[in-house]
Amino acid sequence: MISELVLPFDFALIIITATLLGFLTKKTGQPTIVAYIFTGLLLGPVFLNAVSESALTRLISELGLGFLLFLVGIELDFEEIRDILGSVTKIALGQTVLQTALAFAVSYILGFTLIETSVLAVATVFGATPVVIKILSDKDELSTLPSKIDVGVLIIQDIILIVTLTILSVDSFGNVSQVATSILKILGMSGAIAGLSFVSSRWILPDIFERIADNEQALLIYGITWAFTFISLASYLGISIEVGAFLAGLSLGQLPYSQELQERVRPITNFFIMIFFSSIGLSIDAASLTAYWKEAFIGAGVLMAGNFLIMFYLIDRENFTPETSFLGSINMTQVSEFSLVVGAAAAAKGFIGDDIIGYLSMMALITMSLSAYLINYNRDIYRRIEHLLSRFDSEDKQDIEIKKLEDHAVIIGYDTVTKNLIDILEDRFEDIVVIDNGTKNIDELARSEVEFIHADVKHSEIRNAAGIKKAKLIVNMSPDFQASKEIIEYAGRKPTIFVKANSLEEAGELYEMGAHYVMIKHMLTGEKLSEYVQLYIEDRELFKQEVSSELDRIRYGGRN
Repeated sequence: MISELVLPFDFALIIITATLLGFLTKKTGQPTIVAYIFTGLLLGPVFLNAVSESALTRLISELGLGFLLFLVGIELDFEEIRDILGSVTKIALGQTVLQTALAFAVSYILGFTLIETSVLAVATVFGATPVVIKILSDKDELSTLPSKIDVGVLIIQDIILIVTLTILSVDSFGNVSQVATSILKILGMSGAIAGLSFVSSRWILPDIFERIADNEQALLIYGITWAFTFISLASYLGISIEVGAFLAGLSLGQLPYSQELQERVRPITNFFIMIFFSSIGLSIDAASLTAYWKEAFIGAGVLMAGNFLIMFYLIDRENFTPETSFLGSINMTQVSEFSLVVGAAAAAKGFIGDDIIGYLSMMALITMSLSAYLINYNRDIYRRIEHLLSRFDSEDKQDIEIKKLEDHAVIIGYDTVTKNLIDILEDRFEDIVVIDNGTKNIDELARSEVEFIHADVKHSEIRNAAGIKKAKLIVNMSPDFQASKEIIEYAGRKPTIFVKANSLEEAGELYEMGAHYVMIKHMLTGEKLSEYVQLYIEDRELFKQEVSSELDRIRYGGRN
């Protein structure tokens, strides 16, 4: 009976510890991945030796890596970097070559063997996609030019990562001709799955997901099913499941429901990757972790400085301003969690031992911890050293205009009322964003001039993507009282906010929270809403008087 309880108890201990450490790391501004690695180190042989790696944790951790790349695939959007794709490609390729060379030189000088040095050089070239994107998103900087450059570089690096993992999935590296044949075979198989991914994203998935997109549970189930379909196919063809998961995500990422899918898949992915990074810590003993601790600190310092200088040089060479070059570089200084992914794959092939995994883990912990603060305070640091960077400025250097959502209108919910409202707003606002999680209007919205997000506004990532904090006008047609409260709290004081209420009591509370006009559901007509919005645009003082009269009516229980 006790042995039957061991596995669930171990699992529960991992989850509870990771949750507690995750809370602490968030409080100190650290990426949660740092907490997950620490969880494995704390519970494993390094400290308490309370939990041992099991077949179940290994299976879930492998699925965790697959789901991480599945989510990365869903998030990939080349449209985001279309205007700077040429420059980003040059930067990414140059960064890959130079950073690999730097990592190789550092590792070799530190005394590692040629094979270990080669693995370390490849492992440490990738940026921390989830970490960088999450911190920049929290800072509301993803729409800035430096962040667009970084995201573009990370996208290309993720593609290189997939190729690297594909090569590492070769059965044997003993015979050169056999290796070449195996790599070509694997790349061919991967290409076939990539072709299926492309075809399905264009002609199969849109019809399937249009039918079920209104059902949030079905959307998640179909998305997960699609991921496992590609994972199973990749496994059957003898290539890494990570490739299949990534390509499954990439095909879903081209659908109008991709952002909703991201928010549905993210919690499950977070659970799986928690186990993945915890299992890395569980597999390391104290001797392996500390075997190269001095080298890890030296390597981390040199690589962070070197990565910054390489990125600055490459961005500056594309004639961007010093500010863009600096911010784009300081965001990309970390040795990422993907170094552990590549390291684990290399260790499985016997190229490196646990002591090298310990070295990579130590470097990842050091650099991700420090870079989290560098990203959070990137603009403050720039202002302090701006005078030193003036020598890199010239008349030839200028930034490409990146379209940013600011002083725009956000419409939540799309129906005949808001359709008429958009006609009024188009003359006043350059950008209008519509958030709606229905399916019947997708084709119409896709053909229109408005920016459309198919998702639930309750998710903070969706609110961030719509630029709600920077909007000038927000109209929420959802009668969901809690959603209206969250929107008002999230938006802050800048936007003028129209929301809907189900009763006079709800309307009074929403006014107290900061809503500028509350539409009471049973009294609302499309004409009335249009009149009030038109009044807000043309005569702000008269609009305020009307709202004041509305407030008096609410105070007296709806009596005139």
